[in-house]
Amino acid sequence: MDYLKAFLVGGTICAIAQIIYDNTKLTPAHILVALTVLGAILGGLGIYEPLAEFAGAGAIIPVSGFGNAIVTGMLNEIKQLGWEGLFTGAFEITGLGVTTAIIFGSLMAVLSRPKD
Repeated sequence: MDYLKAFLVGGTICAIAQIIYDNTKLTPAHILVALTVLGAILGGLGIYEPLAEFAGAGAIIPVSGFGNAIVTGMLNEIKQLGWEGLFTGAFEITGLGVTTAIIFGSLMAVLSRPKD
């Protein structure tokens, strides 16, 4: 049942993004930023966490989950450090994922041969 919930929620998020892309002049970069900001806003309002608990990876893996992770890290760090957490919290939860993406992206760029 968990797989079905994850598929339905994650698929709905992706389908909405695809419909927006197909019916507007927005670029994929615009949609990426919009979903990240939407996830951050919903996370800050406390709405995204229940969705993530319900759908699991279906809500965490799409880019909206990244926005939620940034805000969640910031809110946790603000509770511990005060206003300084506003600057360090974004890296608390997302740092490992961003670092991994940079390392493997750089490795693939070095190892692959671009086509003309």
